[in-house]
Amino acid sequence: MMGGGSRGSMGPLLLVNLVMYVLVLALAGWSLDKYIDRQTHRHLGGNMSTEYLLIFALLAGAVGACSVLAGTMHLRAWRSDSLASAVSAGLVSWALTALSFGLACKQIILGNRGRRLRTLEAFIVILTFTQLLCLMLLCAGAVSSSYGPSCRNSGGGSGGSDYGVMSREQRDTTAASNAPPHA
Repeated sequence: MMGGGSRGSMGPLLLVNLVMYVLVLALAGWSLDKYIDRQTHRHLGGNMSTEYLLIFALLAGAVGACSVLAGTMHLRAWRSDSLASAVSAGLVSWALTALSFGLACKQIILGNRGRRLRTLEAFIVILTFTQLLCLMLLCAGAVSSSYGPSCRNSGGGSGGSDYGVMSREQRDTTAASNAPPHA
């Protein structure tokens, strides 16, 4: 089965992304707490872009964890309607992670970073690419039925739903059978 490759690689990738997003949430939350309290900590450091990085990392972590849950629900259902929600949640999550990636790059350029901020930057860089890979696997399922659920249910009980779409022949047959008899 060709679609098994995409489905088989999604589970471990979603698990890795979930763990990394939770770690990003923990690191960014701790760092933002220390940063707001103006406490100096030897592992924090920081520069002008630190505050923005921490806020966007928290946003990316929260939305990313939710998108992993949407991806997990799609993996369990493996239908075209769950694919649409998983792709849209994954796309928003990747966009926020990419914004955090840009801020992490700026943070690296400016320097004066502590150990925890360097760890947070590393997780954001890795998550940018793993979330993109996850999104590409989901989009492969949306483009081709050989990599994901089919868009139409051909009566076999597997795949998605046809949402009541009728072919031209079915419409003509239905219209002919509903036409009044000629007298």
